[in-house]
Amino acid sequence: MTQQILTPPVWVDKPITFNQMVADLSAQPRIAVDTESNSLHAYRERVCLVQFSTPKKDYVVDPLMLQDLSALAPLFSNHKIEKIFHAAEYDLICLRRDFGFEFVNLFDTMQAARILGYQFVGLDNILSDKFGVKMDKRHQKADWGARPLSHAQIDYARFDTHYLFQLRDLLDGELHEKERWELAVEDFSLACHVNDSKEKLNGASWKKFSTRKDLSPRELTIMSELCTCRDLIAEKLDRPAFKVISDDTLLDIARKLPEKDVDLAGIGMSSRQIHLWGKEILVAMKRGVDAPLVKREQVKRPNDAVLRRLEKLKNWRKKVAKDLAVESDIVLPKMYVSRLAEDPPKSLKELESVMSGSPTRFQKYGTQIYSLIGG
Repeated sequence: MTQQILTPPVWVDKPITFNQMVADLSAQPRIAVDTESNSLHAYRERVCLVQFSTPKKDYVVDPLMLQDLSALAPLFSNHKIEKIFHAAEYDLICLRRDFGFEFVNLFDTMQAARILGYQFVGLDNILSDKFGVKMDKRHQKADWGARPLSHAQIDYARFDTHYLFQLRDLLDGELHEKERWELAVEDFSLACHVNDSKEKLNGASWKKFSTRKDLSPRELTIMSELCTCRDLIAEKLDRPAFKVISDDTLLDIARKLPEKDVDLAGIGMSSRQIHLWGKEILVAMKRGVDAPLVKREQVKRPNDAVLRRLEKLKNWRKKVAKDLAVESDIVLPKMYVSRLAEDPPKSLKELESVMSGSPTRFQKYGTQIYSLIGG
C-alpha cells in the first residue's frame, strides 16, 4: 500500500471547534482514540493531547487550552459507539485519572494482535508490516506539554489514530478466522475496568528502595531524606525527579556521605547541580544521618502451598501458550493466576464464578485448571 497524502488534522483548542467535533463523534458508530502525556517532562504527568479519528476526519484536542472536556464522557460511556485504541490500558488510566471518564465498548488493536500471536505488536511495526505506513519515531519522547507544538508533532499524533479503522477490521477478520473473537471481546471488556495499580507514594518516593537488601537501615533513612529533598525540588521545577538527580547518584551519596561540594563532584553531580542544589542535598543527607531509622517495607512471602499452586499454573500456562504461539498471559491473565493460587476454588462452579469475566477461558481451560489446583 502506498502511503497516502493526508489532509491536515483539525486542531481543537477552542470551545466552538470542540463542540463541532463532539457532534461529529457522537454521530459515529465507531471512533479511534489515543492520548499523549508528558511523563518524561513533568513532576506530575497529565494528558496533553487527545486524538480522535473518524473515517473522514482526524482531530487533535488540546486539553491544556480547553477548560472542560466533560462533553466527551457520554462518548466513552456509550455502548453504541465502539472506541478503537492501540494499547488502551495506559490511555484509559490517564483519561480516568485526569477527567474521570468511564469506558465501555472498546476494541484494542494491540491486545487483538497479542491474542493472534503477533511477534511485534507496536503500532509502528504493524502499520509498516500491514499497510506500508512509516511513522516518524523522532517525536515519541517529545514534550507534549510544551506549546506551540510543531506541525510535525501534530501530524505524528494524528498517525496514532488515523489507520486504526483499517487495522481494526483486518484484525477482526483474523480473530474470527482463528476462532479467537470471543476471547478478544472479553479482554476488551476487562480492559474497560482497569485501574492504576501503582501505589501513590505521596512524597514518600524513597519507599521504592525500601525492599533493597544492599541498603542498611541508616542508608535507607538517609535515602528517605534525600528523596524528599529531590521531590520538593522537582515539584518546584515541574520536572521528573530523575531529571533533577539520578537514583544512582542519591544512592552513592547515602553510602559515601560526602561533606563538601568537591565530594559531590567526585560522586558525579555536575557543577550546575551542585550550584543549584548541592547545599540542600548535603543538609538533607545530614538530617538522614541523625534521624530516627525509617521502617523498612516488609515483603510478605506467600506460603509454600500458594507458591506450589503458582508454579503449577505458570508451567501449565506456559505449555499451552507455546502450543498456541502466544504470550502466557493470553492463556490466563496474571490477575487470575494470582487469585487462584492464593484462594484455590473448592468446586468447578466456584472457579466459574472467579473467571466470570472470561467465560471463554473457563469453558476452554476450566477443567484443566481445576484438576491442577482445585478441591
